Amino acid sequence: MRIIFAGTPEFARVALARLAAAGFEIPLVLSQPDRPAGRGMKLQASPVKQFALEIGAAVAQPRSLRLDGKYPDDAAAAREAILAAKADAMVVAAYGLILPQWVLDAPRLGCLNIHASLLPRWRGAAPIHRAVEAGDRETGVTIMQMDAGLDTGDMLLVESLPIAASDTTASLHDRLATLGGRLIVEALELAACGGLRAVPQPVEGVTYAHKIEKAEAAIDWALPAEVIVRRIHAFDPFPGAASVLAGESLKIWDASVSSLPRPADAKSGEIVAVTPKGIAVAAMDSVVNLIRVQRPGGKRLAVQDFVRGAGVSVGQNFEARGI
Repeated sequence: MRIIFAGTPEFARVALARLAAAGFEIPLVLSQPDRPAGRGMKLQASPVKQFALEIGAAVAQPRSLRLDGKYPDDAAAAREAILAAKADAMVVAAYGLILPQWVLDAPRLGCLNIHASLLPRWRGAAPIHRAVEAGDRETGVTIMQMDAGLDTGDMLLVESLPIAASDTTASLHDRLATLGGRLIVEALELAACGGLRAVPQPVEGVTYAHKIEKAEAAIDWALPAEVIVRRIHAFDPFPGAASVLAGESLKIWDASVSSLPRPADAKSGEIVAVTPKGIAVAAMDSVVNLIRVQRPGGKRLAVQDFVRGAGVSVGQNFEARGI
């Protein structure tokens, strides 16, 4: 079976590698244009492009696929490449461009999307982050037949996995990427023999996973401790939950709800205890225990290492918001 693959980040690279290992013919890979990255802000190819070049696949990086859009020349060149590939199906995973109808109609079996949620919950751009932030007990991967809507297509394969209280977006991402790679291979093998059954998404239970914004990183200590901890986990690795202490913006990478009682006179954001197990900070209803912290330009540190060099003391206050 001939497959066009469209994707950009590591999540998609895992799926592309699984398809290549399974022996699918991949004549064309679409990925986002190279972007500045790193301290030197040099142009860097996406993980998907890097892997595609390793396996010798042709790569196209159009800025748009809309023939009547801002970059019609890019779209026209991509259309020529897609039609020339004569693919049976296109697999899409975290690509980052909207597919117009002509793309959806080009492959014989249409376009199959690897979506990191149990649809219709968490349609949209950031399903892993939002599932962790919301405190969901489970998530999973849906292989979906793409249509013109935003993650509204029929479901082809679905498999769930649990979300642990300690999970971050980073840890959950890796498990979902592996699951997505396995499921897309299964879906295509079923499609090859006519065994794939499309099921419409339920009308009820639709939620949208809006894109993560950097402004969300600022910790609001007036929120319940459980909500703060979930956000810290959800924003690892991006944008990284942050708060200002003694004029210094700190990234908070790990935390838990503390068993320590919240002093009645404590202000939200006030440090109420400093122990080898963490920095205890008052929240709205209870206490957040900070476990892993990072200073500007530094490394992520276990709290005991951070405390030795930072001079943290009871009574100091994290700013309620702002970084």
